[in-house]
Amino acid sequence: MEDNDTVRVARRHLSDSATIRANRGWWDANADDYQAEHGAFLGDDRFIWCPEGLDEAHAHLLGTDLAGKRVLEVGAGAAQCSRWLAAQGAYAVASDLSFGQLAHALRIDAGASQGAVVSSGEPTGSAETVEVAGLPLIQADAARLPFADEAFDIVCSAYGAVPFVADSQAVMSEAARVLKPGGRWVFSVSHPIRWAFPDDPGENGLTARDSYFDRRPYVEFDERGLATYAEHHRTLGDRVREIAAAGLRLVDVVEPEWPAGLTEVWGGWSPLRGRIIPGTAIFVTVKE
Repeated sequence: MEDNDTVRVARRHLSDSATIRANRGWWDANADDYQAEHGAFLGDDRFIWCPEGLDEAHAHLLGTDLAGKRVLEVGAGAAQCSRWLAAQGAYAVASDLSFGQLAHALRIDAGASQGAVVSSGEPTGSAETVEVAGLPLIQADAARLPFADEAFDIVCSAYGAVPFVADSQAVMSEAARVLKPGGRWVFSVSHPIRWAFPDDPGENGLTARDSYFDRRPYVEFDERGLATYAEHHRTLGDRVREIAAAGLRLVDVVEPEWPAGLTEVWGGWSPLRGRIIPGTAIFVTVKE
């Protein structure tokens, strides 16, 4: 989320279809800028959970032995996390709603000439797939995954998909559906408390301004009033209920502290705010 004078913004209700159109278009249009700004921090083959820099190589939220595991990453962006998973011996699949984001996986891979990302048009329950350097890339909606039941040992998402859909309950249910019994669904999002504060990395971002219980999404829109970007808010309690309703068991909620020595500012994330209020919540769940 961002507040500035050049973007029309509002907290207003937005349908699922309008959210899909807005966010698919925004990420397609801004993928180049996003990867140029954050690519060095994310790396080409690292699994970074959040702007606080929590690295899966040390956190082990997905487990300590990934070799041979079938892992689906939703909201994969340029597939940096999936590439790291594959290097650990997992069979990783990267999916994202955005053609522009997935196209960056081709740029990163030395074997980009081996394939091309295929757009599936308006996202539905079906999707197009291509393997690039052994890593399948799939353009698909996280709320309508084109996979069989119990197809994966792990499903994960690092700031992908969950905040960018109107029906995040559907994402939880889909993650549970494609998981094998005993499998893990782990996802990171902006910490819900952040929605009460301005998205400002400075002093202004330390004073609560809005109601934490206002669940209307943050929407950016054009001069015609059409949504061009949207993020949806859920409280901590909402997330717990979504997880339970999907038949999953909540194992942990990780709230990474801002590490000493990290000076990078990422939108509303900064050392100043990170030392005082949490910026990220990571939900670790298991399918019984």
